[in-house]
Amino acid sequence: MIEAIGLTKRYGNTVAVRNLSFTVKPGKVTGFLGPNGAGKSTTMRMALGLDNPTSGEVRIDGEKYRDLKYPLRKIGALVDPKWVHPNRSARAHLAWMARSNGIPGRRIDEVLDTVGLNSVAGKNVGGFSLGMSQRLGIAGALLGDPEILMFDEPVNGLDPEGILWIRTLMHRLADEGRTVFVSSHLLSEMALTATELVVIGRGELISQCSTTEFVARASDNSVRVRGPHLPQLRRLLAGTGARIDDFSDDAGAALIVSGMDSERIGEAAAANGLVLHELSPQRGSLEQAFMQLTGDSVQYQSDLDGNAPDRVLATGNN
Repeated sequence: MIEAIGLTKRYGNTVAVRNLSFTVKPGKVTGFLGPNGAGKSTTMRMALGLDNPTSGEVRIDGEKYRDLKYPLRKIGALVDPKWVHPNRSARAHLAWMARSNGIPGRRIDEVLDTVGLNSVAGKNVGGFSLGMSQRLGIAGALLGDPEILMFDEPVNGLDPEGILWIRTLMHRLADEGRTVFVSSHLLSEMALTATELVVIGRGELISQCSTTEFVARASDNSVRVRGPHLPQLRRLLAGTGARIDDFSDDAGAALIVSGMDSERIGEAAAANGLVLHELSPQRGSLEQAFMQLTGDSVQYQSDLDGNAPDRVLATGNN
């Protein structure tokens, strides 16, 4: 489990993280979301002891990172895939990490096989592509077989096959009862990967809840209705205060009813003898919910002519 408790980080006059508290529990993939400049990477760096908080703390299963005797056995992390010395081979890099934490050498081949780098294990990492570097970083995170894993933008540089692979890997790790905490700007991918979310903006907590709850909270309650009596249904529902919009596609005409759930619509239609062929709740997307709930936390917005920066870094940290 990861616990952030009243976490604050200042860089001069800039507050990157402000009184941030949240908990990441085992057995789930928890997504860490926020606009650029929200403080995600800074928070992760403080969790790993790479940056010192101005106040507050992060606990890793109840301990600070610096107090862990063999940290790689407790928490594995991918923060910067390019930090490896370019003249080291992938195997040598992992061997150095293993020796520093008393990890058996046989584990090196196991993680190289897991991330698909066995064939290039003897090559210098300076020649690796970003995708290969990401895989090596993930191998390093897995090396100590830790209970807790933290990934900062793990799908950067991966092709679609690689993205599917890392998604499947994170689900498997969570299913094994591990704590999995992952940040990403790819909201469509997070919708498929994360069951829980921690969402921040300008260094402060906006929401911590399930992905389903986050989307539902920000989405209109709308239902798509089809049937042979749409004009009558429109008149019937008009007096309820619901918003009713016309919709048409290859399947034919429909009504989109907002502000009234499918049960109430179905009951009203049945009570008035109106036949329905479709009654489908419409679920919003994670991207729509994210834009709605974090809009006030974005420092820069694009203008209508596209001349202003769109969601650029508000500080040097994201």
